[in-house]
Amino acid sequence: MHLVTAAILGAIQGLTEFLPISSTAHLLMAERLIGFDDPNSVFTITIQFGSILAVMWLYRAKLISVLQGLPTDPASRRFVLMLVLAFIPAVLAALYWGDDVKRVLHGSPRVIAWAFIVGGIVMLLVERFRPAPVVHQADRTPIGRAIAVGACQAVALVPGVSRSGATIVGGMLLRLDRAAAAEFSFFLAMPTMGAAFAHDLWDVRDHLTAERGAEIAVGFIFAFVAALIVVRPFLKFVTRSGFAPFAWYRIVAGLAILGALAAGWL
Repeated sequence: MHLVTAAILGAIQGLTEFLPISSTAHLLMAERLIGFDDPNSVFTITIQFGSILAVMWLYRAKLISVLQGLPTDPASRRFVLMLVLAFIPAVLAALYWGDDVKRVLHGSPRVIAWAFIVGGIVMLLVERFRPAPVVHQADRTPIGRAIAVGACQAVALVPGVSRSGATIVGGMLLRLDRAAAAEFSFFLAMPTMGAAFAHDLWDVRDHLTAERGAEIAVGFIFAFVAALIVVRPFLKFVTRSGFAPFAWYRIVAGLAILGALAAGWL
């Protein structure tokens, strides 16, 4: 049963990581509902790497092209510079406020619920009133706008906000079209999630045990496969239909969590 639970949680991680609905919040709530014990969040931290590898695999051709072009290709160097500069605001936010946010807000269903609701409303407003897009390719995002999107990502320290949701909404406000905003979020996820994974893994290194190895392996594989399945269809869906369905999902989920809290179920 532990392996079945690990598979379910891994699938949840992979399916929600790149959607604007907060994978961390979904994992925390699922673990609470299932009764899954994850001391020091070792399982949650380690299976995230499955999602990171999935998006890197999907964009492997782009990544290889950029790496090969770094010595001679200005476009490749610009792409790397864009991601590095966009990544910095999240690093600074995590260094200054990350521990305080985790200590005060992490795992609070009420915080998650309100983050869901407010985030959903913001997403609906941005869909309705966003400025006309002028950037249609993520890798051609102007450096200044890329840094501003990276600053939006820092808000995702609050559980329930969603890293991808914050960057996508920020991108749309900065006049990236839907597909470009989503794809920029995928690119920015690579250094951001990679650094967060390495940092958190180092923090829990003393709690990694062989006994949990099977659970972690199963969760990792299911996170990888689920993320692999969801990224491309998500990009096609939002290009065609927008983000309103995800916004309404967030609002309904947030209200459901508040209702469960009021009923004493959480």
